[in-house]
Amino acid sequence: MEIVELSRTHNNANILSLGARFLTKKEAMEAVNMWLKTGFSGEERHARRIKKIDH
Repeated sequence: MEIVELSRTHNNANILSLGARFLTKKEAMEAVNMWLKTGFSGEERHARRIKKIDH
């Protein structure tokens, strides 16, 4: 689930939203585990974007 990883690595997201109608319980658990294990990349282009949102 690339989008789950990208939400953390590129956006440093602190909320994960999953559609119950679109995922099995197993897929949802895998997504949550992946999301929790993934950190922010810290790349400058992503940090700049987040800074714009924070201000």
